Amino acid sequence: MQIREANKVMTENQQVTGVEIENTGVAVEDTGTALEGKSGIIPGHPAGLPVLFFTELWERFSYYGMRAILVLYMTETAARGGLGMDVKSSSDIFGNYTASVYLASIFGGLIADRFLGARLAVLVGGVIIALGHFTMAVPSLMSFYAGLALIILGTGFLKPNISTMVGKLYKPDDNRRDAGFSIFYMGINIGAMLSPLACGYLAQSEHFKQILKSFGLAPEMSWHFGFAAAGVGMCIGLAHLIFQYKLLDGIGEKVTDKPVESSAVTEMEPAKEGGGKWQLTESEWHKVGAIACLFVFNLLFWSIFEQGGSSLNLFAERLTEKNILGFRVEASYLQAVQALDVIILAPIFSFLWIKLGRRQPSSPAKFALGLMFLGLGIAIMVPAAMLSSHGLVSPYFLIAVYFVETLGEMCLSPVGLSTVSKLAPRAFQSMTMGAWFISTALGNKLAGVFSGYFKEDPQSLIYLFGGMAVAALAASAVLFLLTPTIKKLMGEIK
Repeated sequence: MQIREANKVMTENQQVTGVEIENTGVAVEDTGTALEGKSGIIPGHPAGLPVLFFTELWERFSYYGMRAILVLYMTETAARGGLGMDVKSSSDIFGNYTASVYLASIFGGLIADRFLGARLAVLVGGVIIALGHFTMAVPSLMSFYAGLALIILGTGFLKPNISTMVGKLYKPDDNRRDAGFSIFYMGINIGAMLSPLACGYLAQSEHFKQILKSFGLAPEMSWHFGFAAAGVGMCIGLAHLIFQYKLLDGIGEKVTDKPVESSAVTEMEPAKEGGGKWQLTESEWHKVGAIACLFVFNLLFWSIFEQGGSSLNLFAERLTEKNILGFRVEASYLQAVQALDVIILAPIFSFLWIKLGRRQPSSPAKFALGLMFLGLGIAIMVPAAMLSSHGLVSPYFLIAVYFVETLGEMCLSPVGLSTVSKLAPRAFQSMTMGAWFISTALGNKLAGVFSGYFKEDPQSLIYLFGGMAVAALAASAVLFLLTPTIKKLMGEIK
């Protein structure tokens, strides 16, 4: 991947004037300035990027490791160490949990903006997340729910603020931003790839259960070792963040009020009456409107994409062969496939956006492409559902679904983070990023609702997966039509 290509097109796109920043009435960090000239181990990018890259990698290890086994643990019989819940109940809990993780982000963003600063919020959040995973390692229903609550709280602190800090590594007119977010997104998915293999092995594999028996432990305790492994991953991420803390100097500190040192009156100056740091200019309101439009389509995307952890995970467990190239493959292992796809595709997409420069699709057009690939991907499950009436289905159907959906993810998710970081009003960037995660929260909630309709009946599965495919493709067509309008709202942001 030729990251250095970013330097050739730094001035081509995403122009934001210095006047916009100076006249907000708030002292905002000069994004990118603190680390100016300090190149890190990722050539052409700020030294702070790998710090945030590896911190998020281990946080996502903890999150996706637990996520890979959560529904399977809840639906497993009590005799085999599970909670013995039905599909609807477990899907509701899964949807409520994953939705709450993202919903908590708005409060975490608000607290960071007003009190802690993004950097301290990330540190506090990581500690709480680790406590949550270790609490789930205790075999009781009370500790299960308490652990989920702690993870929700901790992720609310960490997730929006670490994304905001990535944005602050770059100046507003730096064309490396989308590339930087794509690299950051690759770090997320390295953690997401490794964790289902590690946590899934500890939770489900017969090999590890035999190891437990050899130590005189009950094999059904294996699920809780999987949860504990997720906590260990978060601890590694915290240790790395603390060790490299100095490389984030000036990034993610609390924003403080400071008088504006310019007497110039521009269109970006707050109104004389009712002014203040929370008042938005007309341009900022337009950009908030663009975020709101993309919010709706982001919601729909995740309601379908997150079937990977719920209905598709159940399909893998109950209706799919557990053999690939002669190796036993547990259902939870397949949760690593999408993350592996992202690791492969992220540098390709990062290079593609940089290489295209001015010719690259706008952010809303990328969103529409993402929905199109999502619809095509989930549509592959329709013939898979048909074949399930004849016995177990090849795992390659799910592998194909995950690959095509990941093409959509790369068009939408990292671009969404980058776009919101550019469009967000300067006075409350973290809170806006938290608000953005509400769309993901609602999408995850809907994902749980949709998954609740999972049945091992082929006709029901055809309706379930086929309906989602039609919805995604229709939304893609609508968004393509709305793209010119959304581009006008975005103003100079591309």
